[in-house]
Amino acid sequence: MPRADGPARPPGPRGHWLMGNTPAYEADRIGFLRRTHHEYGDVFSFDERTVSVADPELTHAALARTNSGFLTELPPFGSRPDLDRAAAQADAWMPTRRTAWPGLNQAASAAADGRTVEILDELAAAAADREVDVLPLARVFTARLTAEYCFGRDSGGIPALLAENLDVTEPFTDASYQFPAWLPLPRHRRLARVHRRTVQTLTATVRRRREAAAASGADLLDFLLEADPPLPDRTVTSTLRGVMMGGHGVPAAAVTSIVRELALRPELAAELRDEAGTGPVTARLPLAEAVVKEVLRLYPPVWLMTRTAGGAVALGEWTLNPGDEILLNPYLIQRDPRWWQRPDEFDPGRWLDGRTAPRAAYLPFGAGPRVCVGSALAVRQLTLTTSRLAQAYAVESSNAVGAAPRFHGRLAPAGLRARLRPVAR
Repeated sequence: MPRADGPARPPGPRGHWLMGNTPAYEADRIGFLRRTHHEYGDVFSFDERTVSVADPELTHAALARTNSGFLTELPPFGSRPDLDRAAAQADAWMPTRRTAWPGLNQAASAAADGRTVEILDELAAAAADREVDVLPLARVFTARLTAEYCFGRDSGGIPALLAENLDVTEPFTDASYQFPAWLPLPRHRRLARVHRRTVQTLTATVRRRREAAAASGADLLDFLLEADPPLPDRTVTSTLRGVMMGGHGVPAAAVTSIVRELALRPELAAELRDEAGTGPVTARLPLAEAVVKEVLRLYPPVWLMTRTAGGAVALGEWTLNPGDEILLNPYLIQRDPRWWQRPDEFDPGRWLDGRTAPRAAYLPFGAGPRVCVGSALAVRQLTLTTSRLAQAYAVESSNAVGAAPRFHGRLAPAGLRARLRPVAR
């Protein structure tokens, strides 16, 4: 039915008379989105309040209007959100993002290069040449990295807390529908408990560091405590929590995809080993960085992003009502033959020799005012990790061919197992 305030909603599949498109989507998420994209085009209605978008220009337009026309990071429950409160929180968060950004840029992240390699080697040594589940190992790796980057000498216990946060949030990121927050479900209560404990732990650490007045500039906490004007403890805590949650699950998924590609492509691993040489892995590494960019193109951990209309807002020729959601699909955009040559082929060479991504069609970290604040740090750490894996280890896997990406939560090869066998250098 056409809306009174704008054009009719975009067309879309009708689905089941009661459950709509949810059963078909849950049965094969990316298959359903591919089919509907092929049948209905870049924009289609998933249900009465959700629109799917696979057009790069419209996606960028929506991301550019985040905090104005669209909102993000709303509570993970199915009831209608408080849009005014979400908008006020977004406005309050932006100055803090600008303050934190210099603490996460390339120059700042370079100081952590040595620890990136050391932690990777420690975990590889603990695996002791046996085949291991890659994703859990990658999560331990990125949890330690982000904990040390944020808290340095006070990072003890933080990786375990991050692992618990990831565990309690996965049911919400995996499901396409959430029950209202007021329902006393066990997973709701557990999420609330872990959130409280996380905030209490981080707040106590921030206060101890501030009271000690012994900032050394060695980690992100020191950087935030040295801000002028001073940031309140609550703001420092929420900033650190956001950085840590983003710096844990997403890079871990990317590392898992990188391990799979190295296991499948020994000739690529040999080229990366030649690039790294025999010295410390700290120099510029164009091939390793190209591998990271190509993995993020083919297997973006954040393969589906959501935004919520903060009011009546235009999206191309369509008009959305307040509270309507849009699903933005980097996975389909980054594999679309209209924007990419040989889109399903793994080709790091497309990033070498100064070549750049097609305009608007590369979105592994989002875009606009809420682009991932830690993107420079993530790319640097993933580049070093890729180079070190190739330099120091032969990556072997018994199931790399069959470990297909899992389109639930963060995109990563499901059940990938691998052995990191040390090689002579």
